[in-house]
Amino acid sequence: MYTKTLLAAGVLLTALAVPALPAQAAPTAATVQAAQAAPSALARSAGTALGACGPGQLCLWPKADFKGKAQIHELASVDIESCVALPAGTSAQSLANRTGRPVTTYQSAECAETGEFETYPGRGTWAPQTPYQVRAFKIWER
Repeated sequence: MYTKTLLAAGVLLTALAVPALPAQAAPTAATVQAAQAAPSALARSAGTALGACGPGQLCLWPKADFKGKAQIHELASVDIESCVALPAGTSAQSLANRTGRPVTTYQSAECAETGEFETYPGRGTWAPQTPYQVRAFKIWER
């Protein structure tokens, strides 16, 4: 497996390195624990204000740096380990994952691995700028 990293305000946040997950493989507890660095502190140090996102939510903004009207998703309304496409014609460029579970975002609206994808830990991960347009996501079982 290879390591992918998150971009935050043009600064590579290597402390958030998370192995990319195959479409059918759930992340392991060790993978999630290894990625529990303090991304909010790193984003603040890069000069980016964090977007508002409540506990238990996945928040997706259409523009970098948490700009625009956020799409908010909660576990109660999302099937775990199922591909959730964003509404047609929309995408996200920044996100906050406060679901308590790992979330994989996809460039493809079908969660296809032929495009780019990243996995973000669920205990308070803010990504002010994703490396591609997010068009779908999966929330994983712990």
